[in-house]
Amino acid sequence: MQQVGLSSFKALADAAEVSPQQIRKLRRGEVGQMRVETLLKLSQVLQVSLDELLDTFSSASTQAMLQQPDTLKQEYQRLQHLLEQQRENLWQEFQQSSLQQLESWLVQWPTAAQKAQENPQLPAVRLLPLMRPVEQLLQSWGVEAIAPVGAELPYDPQVHQLLEGTAQPGDRVKVRYTGYRHGEKLLKRAQVSYVAPWSP
Repeated sequence: MQQVGLSSFKALADAAEVSPQQIRKLRRGEVGQMRVETLLKLSQVLQVSLDELLDTFSSASTQAMLQQPDTLKQEYQRLQHLLEQQRENLWQEFQQSSLQQLESWLVQWPTAAQKAQENPQLPAVRLLPLMRPVEQLLQSWGVEAIAPVGAELPYDPQVHQLLEGTAQPGDRVKVRYTGYRHGEKLLKRAQVSYVAPWSP
């Protein structure tokens, strides 16, 4: 514009006798939305051919069109990320709700299974294979037993609950009912009983 003595876009609008709105369209590269008559006026004032004017300003339009898919792609990726987070939150809520419903089974089942294995004559032993899918489901959720029923181990009040009596951390206890963790979260402390030290 300076080559033809114009110091601003307002001066260009005045010289070409076009509205400021048309100049804004030109600057945004929206030449496809402008009248040919307006484009001819502008090309004459700028002393360039109509083709040069279109090439110069349609490139801006092309860039704008190319940027739009990038913007849409970014928005799509953002929404996809939010959806993944929402799915993860819903999945965790579902697991927590299911675990609350299974709590009594989680506590009672290991003890019943241990008794059935100790005495195969009990009819309950036939039920053990039926429970395997539930065990697999819990395993797939990352639910782990703190210790098996019957295990003797040092007392840890963080993960053990005494059924009766007292015990100091490190005292030997026996697991009566299994406790569980879900990842790093404690679901249920293992219920234990104190094991008196053996004396000769």
